[in-house]
Parts: sequence; structure tokens; C-alpha cells
Amino acid sequence: MSDPKAKLAKKALPKRRKKKSPASIRVVTPSQTLTNRPLKKHVAAIHTDGHLSLLQRKLSNVLLLNAYDALLTQTEHEIDEKTLCVMLGYDSNDRKPLKESLKALASVHAEWNILGDNQEEVEWGVSSLLSHAILSRGKCRYGYSPALAEKLYNPDIYASINMAIQRKFRSKHALALYENCYRFKTVRSTGWWNLKTFRRLMGVDDSDYYHQFKHLNAKVIKPTVKEINAVSDIEITPEFKRSGRSITEIRFLIGANPQLPLLDIDDDGAVKGTTVYQRLIATGIAHKLAEGWITQHGEEYCAAKLDLVDAQKASGTQITSIAGYLSAAIKEDYQDTNPGKARADKALKAAREETRRKLAETEQAVRRQDAEAREAEKRILLNRIKAARDWFDQHSEAEQTRILARFEATLDKPFLRADFNRAKLDGAGVAARFADFVDI
Repeated sequence: MSDPKAKLAKKALPKRRKKKSPASIRVVTPSQTLTNRPLKKHVAAIHTDGHLSLLQRKLSNVLLLNAYDALLTQTEHEIDEKTLCVMLGYDSNDRKPLKESLKALASVHAEWNILGDNQEEVEWGVSSLLSHAILSRGKCRYGYSPALAEKLYNPDIYASINMAIQRKFRSKHALALYENCYRFKTVRSTGWWNLKTFRRLMGVDDSDYYHQFKHLNAKVIKPTVKEINAVSDIEITPEFKRSGRSITEIRFLIGANPQLPLLDIDDDGAVKGTTVYQRLIATGIAHKLAEGWITQHGEEYCAAKLDLVDAQKASGTQITSIAGYLSAAIKEDYQDTNPGKARADKALKAAREETRRKLAETEQAVRRQDAEAREAEKRILLNRIKAARDWFDQHSEAEQTRILARFEATLDKPFLRADFNRAKLDGAGVAARFADFVDI
């Protein structure tokens, strides 16, 4: 059994660490680090020039997932540095590669409409993936340009990138190709890409070596297809188009992987309603990390480690980082070295647990009421949309044309105009705005 106090004493001693080079980074995949929550990732963020390392591409996805809910309301987002490393599966004390990866994200450009998804170019734009990034006092602060934040939060076309699947990839080319293929899962094919576009998406367009198809096929296409089919929830099959004796285009047929069915990514309400989850959050643990610990280890195990932290604090032990100590206690299964005192505190803890349980029940009831209120608002909105569409359909074709022209003039956001040009009144955002327009 591990002695927590002994470990704290060891950590207090200065150690000389051998500095690791970026090439020596060891990437691990602890299954407890992430929930299976998906990331909705806009085509602008996926279809970048592919010059991102595996760590940089994973970092881009984790930062976006952390910021997604507040993309339009906050200009800067924050994540604990230790939590960030855990979510990345990054097991190193050398922060230089992390700094280099953040620097790369601030210099790599995202260009929307890069693949010409719309038949007409509704809008073209370019932005760096991150506007800024700051590491300070154990925190990572970062931001996105307003134009890119709007694109990321209002995706016309997006891929749902599952964080649990992302952790399994070992090749930057495999993760890049997975992202580029997954958005076409429902239509079962990526469509034809010329080899220049494909090399650009894979980040090898600046290498003369890969301009020969035999090298591209042997070093990029075959290994990435093999890895995607082995570790992800889709299976892909490459097909090639020739012009004379040369391969000029490539596409990928996409199907579900029967070996790895899509994980259940939405059933986290039960975890969030537990007392242990609330205690972890109150301790300062990130929401996603708390969910992952409970899912992996169970409520009882996590509660025991929380009790251990409380006992250490009550005994006067100085703990520099509660989150760091708790993470180590869960990972290495710290045990209480004073079971007699633990038994003496049991009654008090039971009373506190009952208080927390009642508080959790109250909060859960409030969340249910909020959810019911949101559902009621959603039904009202759907009824308004249907009424507006029925009203529109009653007019003649000429009248409808005039109504659409007047309505289009009220669209003040680029993504709404793009949605309108592509789908007229069938787009979700446009339908709601049209209902407001009709009411006015």
C-alpha cells in the first residue's frame, strides 16, 4: 500500500530530471481520462493544411471541446494545465512540446470552403486556429478569432469527433484522414479528391517524395487505412481513378466498423447527478475528468479518495494541489494509514453525506425542471416554425419570391445567409428567424 505522506515528502525533494526531446514524448491512453462526449468540429477546422503533428491535432480538438459551450460568449477560455495533459494522454513533465504545439496552432490556418462543399462559393475565409495562447500559473488560457469562433459554433457541416476514439490514434495521418472521412459517414463516400488535395489534407504536399503515388500509397494511404479500421468506429476502403497509366484521384468508401460499434456518448446524466460527482467538482476537478473517473472507477472508489483528501487536510498535511493529489490518489490507489481515526470520523462523514445527498436531489430536481422548461420552449418554437411555413405556403409563387427577398434582407449573420442560400427555409437557424420575421 502507498503511504500518501511519504509520497508528499518525496515530492518535496528537489529532483534533477533529464530533459526530454519532443521525439521522446510518450503518449498514453488512460481510459479514465475522458468521457465519450463528442466534439462537433466544423469543416473549417478539419480541412486545414494538414501540417499538424499528432499531439497538435489532438490538442486542437481538446481545446475546442473545452471551449465549445462558451465560444460566442467568451473571448478567452481556460483549462487547468494538468487537466489538459491528462485529457491529451500526455505523460511527460517536459512542457516544451506543449508550448511548441500551442505555437503551431497559432500559426496554422483554417480555410473554410477548402473542399468546395457548396456548389457556389457562398463565403470564403481564413483564420489561424488559435488567436492566442498563454501558459501561466498552471493554467492554459487561449482564444479564437471572432470569425472562426462563429464558424466553429454554428457548423453548417461538421464531423462528430469522439474523444475516446481520438485517444487511440498513434499516427497524425490516421487521425487527419479519420476526421476528413467521418463527416461523410452518412453518404458512405468522401467523393473524389484529386491527389494534390489529398496530399494537402495529409500535410505531405511540400514533400517531393510523396508526389510519386507508390510512395504516397505505401507510406500514407495503406498504413492510415489499416489504423483507422483497427481502432475507430468506421471502416474505410480507398478507390482510385486513373488518367492513362497514372493515378489522379482518390476517394474513400465508408461504413460502420462492426468490431467497434459507436459508443453511447450521451448517457452522462446519471453520473452528473451523483453526490461523488458534485464533491469532485467542488474540489476543483474539471467536469469531464470527474465524469471519466466515476465511469472508470465507480462512485465508491472515488468517494474513498475524496475522504482520504479530507482526512489529510484535517490532520494538517499541506497539500499544494488538491487536484494533483487527488489524481495521484485515484491513479495509484492511496490508502488511509490511520484506519482508527477513519472509523471515528465515519459518523460525521455519514451526516455530511446525507446533507450532500439531499442537496444533490434538490439540484437534480431543479435540473429536471430546467430541462422540462427547455422542452416546452422547443415545442413552442417548432409550432411557431410550422405555422410560419404554413402561412408562407399559402401564397402564390410570386408572393413567395417577394417574401423571401424581404426576409433575406434581415439576415445579419454570414452563417445565416449561407444557410439560407443553401437550404432556403429548411435550415434550422433560418427557420427560427423566419418565424420571428412572420410574427413581426
